[in-house]
Amino acid sequence: MTDRQHDGGPEALLPSERPVRFLTDTGTAVRGRPRYPLPSPETLRRAYRAMVVGRRFDTQATALTKQGRLAVYPSSRGQEACQVGAVLALEDGDWLFPTYRESMALVTRGIEPTEVLALLRGDAHCGYDPHRHHVAPQCTPLATQTVHAAGLAYAERRKGSGRIALACVGDGATSEGDFHEALNFAAVFKAPVVFLVQNNQYAISVPLDRQTAAPSLAHKGVGYGIRSERVDGNDPVAMLAVLSAAAEHARSGHGPFLVEAHTYRLESHTNADDATRYRTDAEAEEWRRRDPIARLEAYLRRRGHLGDEDVAEASAAAEEFAARLRTAMNADPELAPLGMFDHVYDVPTPQLDEQRASLRSELEAEEALT
Repeated sequence: MTDRQHDGGPEALLPSERPVRFLTDTGTAVRGRPRYPLPSPETLRRAYRAMVVGRRFDTQATALTKQGRLAVYPSSRGQEACQVGAVLALEDGDWLFPTYRESMALVTRGIEPTEVLALLRGDAHCGYDPHRHHVAPQCTPLATQTVHAAGLAYAERRKGSGRIALACVGDGATSEGDFHEALNFAAVFKAPVVFLVQNNQYAISVPLDRQTAAPSLAHKGVGYGIRSERVDGNDPVAMLAVLSAAAEHARSGHGPFLVEAHTYRLESHTNADDATRYRTDAEAEEWRRRDPIARLEAYLRRRGHLGDEDVAEASAAAEEFAARLRTAMNADPELAPLGMFDHVYDVPTPQLDEQRASLRSELEAEEALT
C-alpha cells in the first residue's frame, strides 16, 4: 500500500473513484497499474481451483434443496471471487465471521461440507467447531456478527497475538444498527478487523438505490474514520489484491479496513425466493458475462500459468468433492437433541435446566414406546 494510505489525512480514507480492477470482463489485464500489489501466480492458481470446487459445491447444495435434503440454501454462485478471496487473504490463526451465504467460503477454509450444511439441514445450530477452524458460526440475523468480529479483533490486539478478523456482510446489512456500531467501535479502538461488504445489488428483493443514498457503501466506512475501498467483486485478481492489502493494514496496527465488492448473486436469494419477480433476465445475463472463474482462467492461460491439465484436474476435483457430498448427505444424521442446550451459557440458567429436563422426559417416554 502507498504512503498516502497511512498519512493520516482524510483523503487517505477515501475509496477509489471507480472499483479497483485488474482484469477486464474477458480476462485481459486492464491498462494502467492498480495501486495494489499483484498476487503471485501460485496464489491465483490456488484461487482458481478453489473457485471451481466452490461453485460445484454450491450447485450441488442447491440441488440438495430440490431433493429435500436441505431445508434451505442461500447460493453464492457468481460471488466466488469474494468467497474465496476472503479466505485466501487470511492466515490460519485469523478469524472469519460469515453470514448464512458464506458456505462456499467455509469449505474453502477446510471445513467438511456436511458440517457446513448442518445448520441449513436443520441438524444443529453450528455443525463445526468454531475454535478449531477459527470460523464463527454462520450468522442469519443481519450484521450481528460484525459486532462480534470487532470485539474479538480488539481482544486479539490487546493480547498482541497478531491475529485479525474478517467479517462478511451483504449490502442489506449496511442498513442495520449493529453494522454501524461495529464500525464505530473498531475505528475508535483500532481493532484489526476487515469488513467485507458483498454488494450483490439486492437485499433480498430491495435494490441498492432503495437502501442508501450514499455515494457508495464504502463511503459508510469513511464516515467512521475507516480506510475504505471499492473493488470489482467479480475480478478474482482485484479481490485478492485488495483483501490482502486490507488484511496487512489491519495486522500492521493501522486499524480496521472496509472493502465494498461489487458483485451479483446469479441465483435467487434462497430456494424460497423467486428472483424473476424483481429483476430481469437481461440484467442477470449481463452479470454472467463477468463470470469470475472464466475471467481468471482466461488471464492465467494467457500468462502461461494454467493449462488444459490444470483445468481438467480442477474440474475432476470438483466432481469428486460433489460426489462425496452427495454420499454423505444421503446418510441420516446422528442427532443428540439434548446437545442444543450445551453451549447456550457457560453456566446454564434455571430456565434452560427446566427445558432440558422436559425434553429428556419426552425422549425417554418416546423411547419407552418403541
